[in-house]
Amino acid sequence: MELTPDDVRDVLRVLDSSGLEELHLELADLTLTVRRAGGAGWTAEQHVRRAPRVEQAAAPAAAAEPPAAAGTAAAAAEVGEGLVAVHPPLLGTFYRAPQPGAPPFVDAGDRVGAETVVGIVETMKMMTPVHAGVPGTVVEFRVGDGEFAAADSVLLVVRPGAGGAPG
Repeated sequence: MELTPDDVRDVLRVLDSSGLEELHLELADLTLTVRRAGGAGWTAEQHVRRAPRVEQAAAPAAAAEPPAAAGTAAAAAEVGEGLVAVHPPLLGTFYRAPQPGAPPFVDAGDRVGAETVVGIVETMKMMTPVHAGVPGTVVEFRVGDGEFAAADSVLLVVRPGAGGAPG
């Protein structure tokens, strides 16, 4: 089950009308804790246990390609042969830096490890780190700083290769 921003809004509406001080929600790939912060409203903590979705683009298949290879061929057309598309773990606003005015986590040409944070996605005032998912070199960003990223967006493209940054 995937938790949408509308689901979170519904939960907060119910909590506002209840006497509860805290709610802890645990799903297969997400833990969400919401606490009442006095008159200031609610605070939230989240932990996404979902790995970033990466797609390895492969060489185009022969004319009669099986359905499973069709998705891989589409990924190859989207990002280029031998490259990896990094998608957001959740939909939201993509930021390349930890805060306004700070240098970006990484730039095109930087070497990254699978666990290297390459950006953050803000959903409902909650920040979720985006990891490269594979070791290699950042080729380009496809979503700009402060732009909305749908769940199927390609945030950036990585050329996989040994010797990426340790994380």
